[in-house]
Amino acid sequence: MIKLQNVEKWYQTGNMKTFVLRRINLEVHEGEFVTIMGPSGAGKSTLLSIIGMLDGAWTGEYYFLDHPVHKLNQRQRVELNKKYIGFVFQSYHLLDNLTVYENLEVPLSYRNYKASERASIVCDILDRFNIVGKKDLYPNQLSGGQQQLVAVARALVASPKLILADEPTGNLHSTQGKEIMELFKRLNEEGTTIIQVTHSETNAAYGHRIVNLLDGWIVNPEQAGAPPALGVHPRT
Repeated sequence: MIKLQNVEKWYQTGNMKTFVLRRINLEVHEGEFVTIMGPSGAGKSTLLSIIGMLDGAWTGEYYFLDHPVHKLNQRQRVELNKKYIGFVFQSYHLLDNLTVYENLEVPLSYRNYKASERASIVCDILDRFNIVGKKDLYPNQLSGGQQQLVAVARALVASPKLILADEPTGNLHSTQGKEIMELFKRLNEEGTTIIQVTHSETNAAYGHRIVNLLDGWIVNPEQAGAPPALGVHPRT
Protein backbone atom coordinates (compact mmCIF):
# COMPACT_ATOMS: atom_id res chain seq x y z
CA MET A 1 0.00 0.00 0.00
CA ILE A 2 2.77 2.42 0.99
CA LYS A 3 6.43 2.35 -0.01
CA LEU A 4 8.91 5.11 0.81
CA GLN A 5 12.39 4.96 -0.68
CA ASN A 6 15.17 7.27 0.49
CA VAL A 7 12.73 10.00 1.50
CA GLU A 8 14.41 13.06 2.98
CA LYS A 9 13.26 16.47 4.13
CA TRP A 10 15.32 19.45 5.15
CA TYR A 11 15.13 23.20 5.68
CA GLN A 12 17.64 25.48 4.01
CA THR A 13 19.16 28.25 6.14
CA GLY A 14 21.73 30.15 4.11
CA ASN A 15 24.24 27.53 3.01
CA MET A 16 23.18 25.12 5.75
CA LYS A 17 20.75 22.23 5.44
CA THR A 18 18.89 21.21 8.58
CA PHE A 19 17.54 17.70 8.05
CA VAL A 20 14.21 16.64 9.53
CA LEU A 21 14.11 13.20 7.91
CA ARG A 22 17.06 11.16 6.60
CA ARG A 23 16.94 8.27 4.12
CA ILE A 24 13.54 6.97 5.17
CA ASN A 25 12.77 3.53 3.75
CA LEU A 26 9.42 2.24 4.91
CA GLU A 27 6.78 -0.22 3.70
CA VAL A 28 3.24 -0.57 4.99
CA HIS A 29 0.95 -3.24 3.61
CA GLU A 30 -2.85 -3.02 3.47
CA GLY A 31 -4.43 -4.08 6.74
CA GLU A 32 -1.47 -3.21 8.93
CA PHE A 33 -1.53 -1.17 12.14
CA VAL A 34 1.84 0.58 12.43
CA THR A 35 3.04 2.80 15.28
CA ILE A 36 5.68 5.50 14.84
CA MET A 37 7.47 6.45 18.05
CA GLY A 38 10.38 8.63 19.10
CA PRO A 39 11.27 11.69 21.16
CA SER A 40 9.97 15.18 20.40
CA GLY A 41 11.66 16.58 17.30
CA ALA A 42 12.43 13.15 15.87
CA GLY A 43 10.39 13.82 12.69
CA LYS A 44 7.32 11.71 13.50
CA SER A 45 4.63 14.25 12.59
CA THR A 46 6.59 15.32 9.50
CA LEU A 47 6.72 11.73 8.28
CA LEU A 48 2.98 11.36 8.85
CA SER A 49 2.31 14.57 6.89
CA ILE A 50 4.36 13.28 3.96
CA ILE A 51 2.51 9.95 3.98
CA GLY A 52 -0.77 11.91 4.11
CA MET A 53 0.34 14.04 1.14
CA LEU A 54 0.00 17.24 3.15
CA ASP A 55 3.69 18.06 2.76
CA GLY A 56 5.14 18.13 -0.74
CA ALA A 57 8.59 19.57 0.03
CA TRP A 58 10.70 16.40 0.21
CA THR A 59 12.93 14.24 -1.95
CA GLY A 60 12.92 10.52 -2.67
CA GLU A 61 10.24 8.15 -3.94
CA TYR A 62 6.80 7.48 -2.48
CA TYR A 63 4.33 4.93 -3.86
CA PHE A 64 0.75 4.84 -2.57
CA LEU A 65 -1.54 2.13 -3.94
CA ASP A 66 0.89 1.91 -6.89
CA HIS A 67 0.60 5.65 -7.57
CA PRO A 68 4.05 7.32 -7.81
CA VAL A 69 3.29 10.21 -5.46
CA HIS A 70 6.71 11.79 -6.08
CA LYS A 71 5.71 12.28 -9.73
CA LEU A 72 2.21 13.67 -9.08
CA ASN A 73 1.29 17.33 -8.99
CA GLN A 74 -0.39 18.94 -6.00
CA ARG A 75 -3.91 18.55 -7.36
CA GLN A 76 -3.41 14.84 -7.99
CA ARG A 77 -2.03 14.36 -4.47
CA VAL A 78 -4.98 16.19 -2.97
CA GLU A 79 -7.37 13.93 -4.87
CA LEU A 80 -5.65 10.81 -3.52
CA ASN A 81 -5.77 12.23 -0.01
CA LYS A 82 -9.47 13.02 -0.22
CA LYS A 83 -10.37 9.65 -1.73
CA TYR A 84 -8.43 7.30 0.50
CA ILE A 85 -7.08 8.96 3.67
CA GLY A 86 -8.56 10.04 6.99
CA PHE A 87 -6.27 12.20 9.16
CA VAL A 88 -6.53 12.79 12.92
CA PHE A 89 -4.46 15.88 13.67
CA GLN A 90 -2.86 16.56 17.03
CA SER A 91 -4.24 20.12 16.88
CA TYR A 92 -7.70 19.05 15.58
CA HIS A 93 -7.77 21.23 12.40
CA LEU A 94 -11.54 21.60 12.61
CA LEU A 95 -13.06 24.35 10.48
CA ASP A 96 -13.98 27.13 12.89
CA ASN A 97 -16.77 28.58 10.74
CA LEU A 98 -18.60 25.25 10.45
CA THR A 99 -20.70 23.43 13.04
CA VAL A 100 -19.79 19.95 14.27
CA TYR A 101 -22.35 18.49 11.84
CA GLU A 102 -20.92 20.49 8.93
CA ASN A 103 -17.33 19.54 9.83
CA LEU A 104 -18.32 15.89 9.71
CA GLU A 105 -20.05 16.33 6.37
CA VAL A 106 -17.02 17.87 4.64
CA PRO A 107 -15.15 14.59 3.87
CA LEU A 108 -18.34 13.12 2.41
CA SER A 109 -18.69 16.06 0.02
CA TYR A 110 -15.53 14.84 -1.76
CA ARG A 111 -17.24 11.57 -2.62
CA ASN A 112 -20.31 10.72 -4.67
CA TYR A 113 -22.85 10.58 -1.86
CA LYS A 114 -26.38 11.92 -2.23
CA ALA A 115 -27.50 14.50 0.34
CA SER A 116 -29.73 11.93 2.04
CA GLU A 117 -26.84 9.46 2.27
CA ARG A 118 -24.54 12.11 3.74
CA ALA A 119 -27.15 13.00 6.35
CA SER A 120 -27.58 9.35 7.33
CA ILE A 121 -23.83 8.74 7.64
CA VAL A 122 -23.26 11.89 9.71
CA CYS A 123 -26.13 11.02 12.03
CA ASP A 124 -24.72 7.54 12.52
CA ILE A 125 -21.27 8.79 13.47
CA LEU A 126 -22.69 11.49 15.75
CA ASP A 127 -24.48 8.71 17.59
CA ARG A 128 -21.43 6.42 17.54
CA PHE A 129 -19.30 9.07 19.26
CA ASN A 130 -22.10 10.21 21.57
CA ILE A 131 -21.91 13.81 20.30
CA VAL A 132 -25.43 14.23 18.92
CA GLY A 133 -26.03 17.05 21.40
CA LYS A 134 -22.99 18.92 20.01
CA LYS A 135 -23.95 18.81 16.34
CA ASP A 136 -25.00 22.48 16.09
CA LEU A 137 -22.07 23.86 18.09
CA TYR A 138 -18.94 25.44 16.63
CA PRO A 139 -15.43 24.22 17.53
CA ASN A 140 -14.76 27.22 19.81
CA GLN A 141 -17.76 26.15 21.88
CA LEU A 142 -16.23 22.74 22.59
CA SER A 143 -13.61 21.61 25.10
CA GLY A 144 -10.30 20.24 23.85
CA GLY A 145 -11.44 16.68 24.46
CA GLN A 146 -14.71 17.25 22.60
CA GLN A 147 -12.84 18.77 19.65
CA GLN A 148 -10.57 15.72 19.57
CA LEU A 149 -13.59 13.39 19.47
CA VAL A 150 -15.03 15.37 16.56
CA ALA A 151 -11.66 15.26 14.79
CA VAL A 152 -11.51 11.46 15.15
CA ALA A 153 -15.12 11.15 13.98
CA ARG A 154 -14.37 13.33 10.94
CA ALA A 155 -11.39 11.14 10.02
CA LEU A 156 -13.57 8.02 10.10
CA VAL A 157 -16.81 9.31 8.62
CA ALA A 158 -16.01 8.46 5.00
CA SER A 159 -14.62 4.98 5.80
CA PRO A 160 -11.10 5.69 4.45
CA LYS A 161 -8.71 2.92 3.41
CA LEU A 162 -5.94 4.56 5.47
CA ILE A 163 -6.18 6.35 8.81
CA LEU A 164 -3.27 8.54 9.91
CA ALA A 165 -3.46 9.50 13.57
CA ASP A 166 -1.10 11.98 15.23
CA GLU A 167 -1.37 11.52 19.02
CA PRO A 168 -5.08 10.63 18.60
CA THR A 169 -5.82 10.37 22.34
CA GLY A 170 -3.58 13.17 23.57
CA ASN A 171 -6.44 15.43 24.70
CA LEU A 172 -8.82 12.72 25.91
CA HIS A 173 -9.26 11.32 29.38
CA SER A 174 -8.20 7.71 29.85
CA THR A 175 -11.66 6.17 29.31
CA GLN A 176 -12.25 8.08 26.07
CA GLY A 177 -8.73 7.31 24.93
CA LYS A 178 -9.22 3.59 25.42
CA GLU A 179 -12.54 3.73 23.54
CA ILE A 180 -10.84 5.41 20.57
CA MET A 181 -8.01 2.85 20.52
CA GLU A 182 -10.49 -0.02 20.73
CA LEU A 183 -12.38 1.55 17.82
CA PHE A 184 -9.15 1.75 15.81
CA LYS A 185 -8.48 -1.89 16.64
CA ARG A 186 -11.92 -2.93 15.36
CA LEU A 187 -11.51 -0.89 12.18
CA ASN A 188 -8.10 -2.44 11.60
CA GLU A 189 -9.53 -5.94 12.09
CA GLU A 190 -12.11 -5.03 9.43
CA GLY A 191 -9.32 -4.13 6.99
CA THR A 192 -8.55 -0.45 7.51
CA THR A 193 -4.84 0.36 7.48
CA ILE A 194 -3.74 2.56 10.39
CA ILE A 195 -0.53 4.46 11.06
CA GLN A 196 -0.36 6.27 14.38
CA VAL A 197 2.19 8.56 16.01
CA THR A 198 2.19 8.25 19.78
CA HIS A 199 4.32 8.56 22.91
CA SER A 200 2.03 6.09 24.68
CA GLU A 201 3.29 2.53 25.14
CA THR A 202 -0.31 1.53 25.84
CA ASN A 203 -1.49 2.88 22.48
CA ALA A 204 1.54 1.41 20.72
CA ALA A 205 0.59 -2.06 21.94
CA TYR A 206 -2.50 -1.96 19.71
CA GLY A 207 -0.32 -2.04 16.59
CA HIS A 208 1.46 -4.84 14.74
CA ARG A 209 4.90 -3.22 14.90
CA ILE A 210 6.73 -0.11 16.03
CA VAL A 211 8.96 2.06 13.85
CA ASN A 212 11.28 4.20 15.99
CA LEU A 213 12.61 7.56 14.81
CA LEU A 214 15.55 9.47 16.28
CA ASP A 215 16.88 12.71 14.83
CA GLY A 216 15.09 11.96 11.55
CA TRP A 217 16.48 8.45 11.13
CA ILE A 218 14.68 5.12 11.47
CA VAL A 219 16.70 3.45 14.20
CA ASN A 220 15.16 -0.03 13.91
CA PRO A 221 15.23 -0.64 10.14
CA GLU A 222 14.25 -4.29 10.66
CA GLN A 223 10.76 -2.97 11.55
CA ALA A 224 10.51 -0.70 8.48
CA GLY A 225 9.33 -3.52 6.23
CA ALA A 226 6.00 -5.30 6.51
CA PRO A 227 5.84 -8.18 9.01
CA PRO A 228 5.79 -11.78 7.72
CA ALA A 229 2.07 -12.13 8.48
CA LEU A 230 -0.53 -9.64 9.60
CA GLY A 231 -1.85 -10.30 13.05
CA VAL A 232 1.53 -11.68 14.19
CA HIS A 233 3.12 -9.11 16.45
CA PRO A 234 6.86 -8.96 15.71
CA ARG A 235 7.63 -7.73 19.23
CA THR A 236 6.16 -10.76 21.01
